[in-house]
Amino acid sequence: MPHPVLSDLSDHLTIREMCDAFEVTPRTLRFYEQKELLFPIRQGTKRLFTRRDRARLKLILRGKRFGFSLEDIRQLLDMYDRDPGQQEAQLKRTYELAQDRLRAMEAQRDELDEAITDLKAQMAWGQDMMATLRKGRA
Repeated sequence: MPHPVLSDLSDHLTIREMCDAFEVTPRTLRFYEQKELLFPIRQGTKRLFTRRDRARLKLILRGKRFGFSLEDIRQLLDMYDRDPGQQEAQLKRTYELAQDRLRAMEAQRDELDEAITDLKAQMAWGQDMMATLRKGRA
């Protein structure tokens, strides 16, 4: 079943609807709520998530995918919450964090490329050794 398009949803979503829309678990949503990244409306034991919560969750998940810490994500979200009219400061800070994260990811990729090259060389050496040993037994 296709996931609902967020613009097609009502103003408030239940935890199940949020889970379905964003492919996350209830535990994930409760965790983000506990960390004060999401602020659903409470009606008894029921949680209702607003459009603001949906926007925040989208940004949280994107930030996590890029490897930002929850603290970095919180700071960026808080900057916007304090003064939505001051988007320039938020965008500048987001860009700075993104540059740092990109450099770290590229360094990790370089290390991984080097490890892959070394592993392939070791495997080729091992394959040659096995072939030599087989020839010696023949």
